[in-house]
Amino acid sequence: MNKEKYISVEEAANKWGKTARNVRLRCQKGHVPGATIEGRCWLIPADAVDPGQSTRRKVRAKSIWEVLKAEKRSGTKNGIYHRLQIDFAYNSNHMEGSRLTHEQTRWIFETKTIGSLGEDTPVDDVVETANHFRCLDIVIETAGAALTESYIKRLHAQLKSGTSDSRKAWFAVGEYKKLDNVVGERETCPASEVPRKMATLVREYAASGKTLEDIIDFHVKFEAIHPFQDGNGRVGRLLMLKECLKNGIMPFVIAEGSRKFYYLGLDEWRQNRRARLMDVCLTGQDVFKTTTVNLLSKAANNTKYADDISRRDAETPRGVFDRINKINRIEKGARV
Repeated sequence: MNKEKYISVEEAANKWGKTARNVRLRCQKGHVPGATIEGRCWLIPADAVDPGQSTRRKVRAKSIWEVLKAEKRSGTKNGIYHRLQIDFAYNSNHMEGSRLTHEQTRWIFETKTIGSLGEDTPVDDVVETANHFRCLDIVIETAGAALTESYIKRLHAQLKSGTSDSRKAWFAVGEYKKLDNVVGERETCPASEVPRKMATLVREYAASGKTLEDIIDFHVKFEAIHPFQDGNGRVGRLLMLKECLKNGIMPFVIAEGSRKFYYLGLDEWRQNRRARLMDVCLTGQDVFKTTTVNLLSKAANNTKYADDISRRDAETPRGVFDRINKINRIEKGARV
C-alpha cells in the first residue's frame, strides 16, 4: 500500500472542518469511500471529499425547542420534555453531590410529592431538585432571550430559592458571591473581580458566532470565574442548554457517569486541549438525538410513550467511556 496516497483521521478532520471523532465514526460506518484500517489506524484516500451528513434520519435541532415548549404547555407525559426534566435534574444535581436517585427524581417530577426517601436524605436535595425543574421551565420558555447577567442571576435565584443557603447572611441568592471560594484545590476568581469579569464574558460571548464550540467556551470561562457562592455548575449547564435551543444546536445532557471526563475536559480546555470536553458534549448530543428520534417515532405512530430506556442508560450514556478512552489512548501515543 502506498501510504503517500492516504491521510490520517486528524488530517481529514482539519481538511473537512470536522472533529477527528466525527471522521472516525464516518469511516466506521462506511461513509468514506476507500478508507481502510491498518492495525488500529484509519487511512483515508488523500483525494477523498467530505461525505457530508450521514443518511440516517435527521432531527432538526430547532424543532426540539418547539416540541419542548409544546409538550410543557400541554402537560404531555413521557415525551421529550418529561424525559429531559428528569434526566437533566438528576444528572446535574448528582454531579454536585445530591443523594437523590434517578427514580426519586422522577417521582418528585411526576407526583410533585417526596415519596419514600432515606432518613439521611438532605432536604436541600429535594428543594434544589424541584427548583431545577422550574429553572428548566424558564430556559424552555425564554431560550430566545439574550444571554445577560440579569438572566444568569435569575436562574441562580430560582435554583437556590428556599434552600438552607438562602437563609445565610453571607450567601447571596441571585447575586454574585460575596466571599472567595475554591473548586477542589483550584482557586476561582476573587469575589471583588467577578462583576468586571462577568461583564466581559457576556459581552465577548454576544459577539461570538454562537457555535457549539463558542457555547462550550463560554461555559468553561463561566466555571473558571465561578461567579456564585454555590450552584455554578448547574446554572452553567442550564445556560448551555438555553444557548443550544436558541441557536438551533442539538442539546445535550452532561451525564453523571461522565463526570470525571467532564471535569478533566474543563481543565484541559483552558490549556487549549479541547478534544475531551468536546467529545463529552458530542456524545451527549448523540444520546439526546437517539432518545428524541425514538420518542418522536412513537408519537408519530400513535403509540404510547414508554420509559423503555433504562436508568443505567440515563446515568451513563452507552459508549461514552469507550469513546473517551480512545482519546486517552491517542494522547498516550496509540492511534485509533
